[in-house]
Amino acid sequence: MKKMIISVLGKDRPGIIAAVTRILFEQNCNIENVSQTILQNEFSGIFIVGVPKSLSEADLHRHLDDGLSPMGLHVYEKRLSEANESRTAVESEPFVVTTMGPDRKGLVAAITAIMASHRVNVTNLQAVFKGGDDPYANIMIYEVDIPNDANHQALRQELREKALALSLDISIQHKLIFEAINRI
Repeated sequence: MKKMIISVLGKDRPGIIAAVTRILFEQNCNIENVSQTILQNEFSGIFIVGVPKSLSEADLHRHLDDGLSPMGLHVYEKRLSEANESRTAVESEPFVVTTMGPDRKGLVAAITAIMASHRVNVTNLQAVFKGGDDPYANIMIYEVDIPNDANHQALRQELREKALALSLDISIQHKLIFEAINRI
């Protein structure tokens, strides 16, 4: 089987995942990973799928488009390269970085630029901006992998300095500690 990444975007409504997965099942595809979310009333789903070699990319697109476009959904497919399948992992630890503070343009760009300069990989990002100066209305939660050989002290210092300059409260915790503290 070849691997494909399939993105589905459109106005949210019940039955989207059922429709996508039915089409994939009917084409003898195997779903390996799924990430789905709703942002403001918009559905966004990403599927990594094993596709039979006998099914062309054009035919896969046609089946997905025929089944999903009547629902107002847009589909994009991309073949995963061998490099993506065999990516070597960097030894790292999972952390959670949270920021709260007044909304303004460039918050995510400023924080992630520092992370990138320390080779920190953002694996998940949730940002809720309701506008205004209420620090509890504007929250960003970054799940990140920090390389074991990174200078943790320098990373923390740079993040704290940038957060201070942007009037943000910032917290940096190992993911296990974050999950233990925030268990519901």
